[in-house]
Amino acid sequence: MLKSYRALLVWQKAIELALLVYRMTEGFPKREIYGLASQLRRAAVSVPSNIAEGYGRAGRREYLQFLSVAQGSDE
Repeated sequence: MLKSYRALLVWQKAIELALLVYRMTEGFPKREIYGLASQLRRAAVSVPSNIAEGYGRAGRREYLQFLSVAQGSDE
């Protein structure tokens, strides 16, 4: 197993996605700052966060549960 979740390609791609979402939502109208833009940003950050948290869990079942949550955040 890898030493850190940061070495996981899926986590690296999820971080890239989160950064892209943040850049894209910067241009949203002010009225959307606390609406759609905020929702998109929270969902984008949830993906790598759940991957990282699941990686730190002791059991495979828990890890898979966090990956499932991460996948749900991306849909």
